[in-house]
Amino acid sequence: MRHKVQSTVAKEIRFDGVGLHSGTPVCLVLSPAPSGQGIVFVRSDLAEDANARIPARWDAVVPSQLCTLIRNEDGVELSTIEHIMAALAGCGVTNVTVSVDGPEVPILDGSAAPFVDGILAVGLVRQDGPARALKILKPVEVETENATARLEPSEAMEIEFHIDFADRAIGVQDKHLVMANGAFVRELSNCRTFCRQAEVDLMQANGLALGGVAGENAVVFDDDKVNGGPSGLRHDDEPVRHKMLDALGDLYLAGAPILGRYVGQKSGHAVTNALLRKLFATPGAWAFVTVDAKTAKRLPGAGVSRADLAFCA
Repeated sequence: MRHKVQSTVAKEIRFDGVGLHSGTPVCLVLSPAPSGQGIVFVRSDLAEDANARIPARWDAVVPSQLCTLIRNEDGVELSTIEHIMAALAGCGVTNVTVSVDGPEVPILDGSAAPFVDGILAVGLVRQDGPARALKILKPVEVETENATARLEPSEAMEIEFHIDFADRAIGVQDKHLVMANGAFVRELSNCRTFCRQAEVDLMQANGLALGGVAGENAVVFDDDKVNGGPSGLRHDDEPVRHKMLDALGDLYLAGAPILGRYVGQKSGHAVTNALLRKLFATPGAWAFVTVDAKTAKRLPGAGVSRADLAFCA
């Protein structure tokens, strides 16, 4: 049976913005990478003789506040990688070098849509070598005081999420999607990061969220009030959709798209990473498999078109 091959971006793509927490200008460049490399981040602001490369892997993630942060063996760090990782997963990019001239990925509009648009505008190049997926063979679950996350077998990649906030403008939200046929691009990619006004005040008092602008690159909730910009929310359930976007990006740190069902209950970056760590530590719970043409249709990136962005505009 014909196999799905690996892919990279057709040419360099540049994104300029600011860091959500630092508030400083930052440039991110996606560059074509050879078959078999995977996704690698490079801190381009560091000296050439420094070890500036950081692999996009679950075991490179370190504890951080409110974002996904990776660190290499020499202590070089990069934060807020979840949105670009979601875009790469959702567009089916297998190999790419992501150069960033600072310690934080630009927040852009707070979603993955600008990254998706840039990737789909230049297109992908097919490469030698079959693609692979991480197949879930038996359920694995982690639980904290307030959240749970679970991976279980499925013939497709699925994400199911439940959130419950005291703020009346958010409340209880549930959503389930199969991540194929452009579903990520249409349903999730333009959903922005969100927080509560009290959290914004606390973060800024502690030197965080300095680049956050309510309504421009984040949605801010204050009980029944919503600051989502002039047009308001992009979806009635934008918060739970953004949680699913984050989960897709964090799961792509497994090193391949996942053939399985992710179920999150109030979970976030740290819980999803703890789930991946438990998965890889559980014998018989997973296996890397070569992706054939039939399986490829059930994974993120299948059937994606730039026209899908019109559905989420």
